Amino acid sequence: MENGGLSRNQWRFRANEELTKASAITVRGVLNMLMGNLNGNDSRPVIPLGHGDPSPFPSFRTATSAVDALCSAIRSAKFDGYSSTVGIPAARSAVANYLSKDLPHKLSPDDVFLTIGCTQALEAVVTVLSRPKSNILLPRPGFPYYEARAGFSHLEVRHFDLVSEKGWEVDLDAVEGLSDENTVAMVIINPGNPCGNVFKYEHLKKIAETAKRLGILVISDEVYDHLTFGSSPFVPMGVFASIVPVITVGSISKRWIVPGWRLGWLVTNDPDGILMKQGIVDSIKGFLNISSDPATFSQGALSQILENTPSDFFEKIIDVLRECANVVYDRIKEIPCLTCPSKPEGSMFVMVKLNLPLLEGINDDLEFCRMLAEEESVIVLPGVAVGLKNWVRITFAVEPSYLDDGFRRIKAFHQRHAKKQ
Repeated sequence: MENGGLSRNQWRFRANEELTKASAITVRGVLNMLMGNLNGNDSRPVIPLGHGDPSPFPSFRTATSAVDALCSAIRSAKFDGYSSTVGIPAARSAVANYLSKDLPHKLSPDDVFLTIGCTQALEAVVTVLSRPKSNILLPRPGFPYYEARAGFSHLEVRHFDLVSEKGWEVDLDAVEGLSDENTVAMVIINPGNPCGNVFKYEHLKKIAETAKRLGILVISDEVYDHLTFGSSPFVPMGVFASIVPVITVGSISKRWIVPGWRLGWLVTNDPDGILMKQGIVDSIKGFLNISSDPATFSQGALSQILENTPSDFFEKIIDVLRECANVVYDRIKEIPCLTCPSKPEGSMFVMVKLNLPLLEGINDDLEFCRMLAEEESVIVLPGVAVGLKNWVRITFAVEPSYLDDGFRRIKAFHQRHAKKQ
């Protein structure tokens, strides 16, 4: 007996185990574990190649015009109150105009729902689709928050593969094989996290045609929109909304390098009104009615941010990302235990295969990342966290000097653990 005579089993409250399970498979959960393995006696700076937040680095400062817009919104005292649950009208209109520039149809402000970053947008769409017996098709590798959120909402997850030998294209035959009468949607991430790929127009069209045949919608995660620096330009999935209804999620977090500002959107690309007829739009509004809203002053600044950021800011960010991607791709070639199937062309990440038979005493990607953190104070994300065991995801959106130092340490780690011939 304990605590006033009651045993543990007599207390009527217990934690929700689903939350504990869900958090364990998130990127944050895995990175927190790795940070706990750092050697406190290592005086060198930690090289953070595991998380997609470049905002601390001087080469990735946001645009001055964006900062001015936010400060102006705060000083105006016009945005101190509650927001509408779907977002303030001027901000919704600004997002509609911003996205419509790349589309064959014009979005209405009513197509736009503002959210607390892209995370709340994907949480909303997954929750809205979570009906009994339903399933959703997710990419592997992918962004694990989709799995976590789907699991918490009791929405069955089925994985289709991205094919590394084909520039991480979707295995569309697998999509067709996985789908059944209970499949509601498929998710794509373009530009790609974690692969650094950019889908070509022709491939996106095939995705749309496949989804139409299956009677499912496409959720297009475009949080890294326009962050491309290879041969393939960014093409939004909404271009194909006349073929299949598309829900686009995105934010200012990545392109403007302000993930802490927590301002995103969920957008319905649906010129034929299918999502409205199926009750999806009303359900999105219902979700937002019972959840929190993005800060009103951030919404108040959004028009100025989207419309007045100078093009040279974006060009500078792209140039730095291109330089960093080239450095990573070239330095990987110097380390025998790492193989990169293709140079990244977008986002801030690259997937790298581990050649474990070349290493002594390292059995899998999680062990590799734990030991690398402990011995070299370098953090990379184990592939198992994004659905691809014995790979690692490396973030290259850091100061270029950090990449040089980080890869020197990874090379030293390989040499220390290389299997003796």
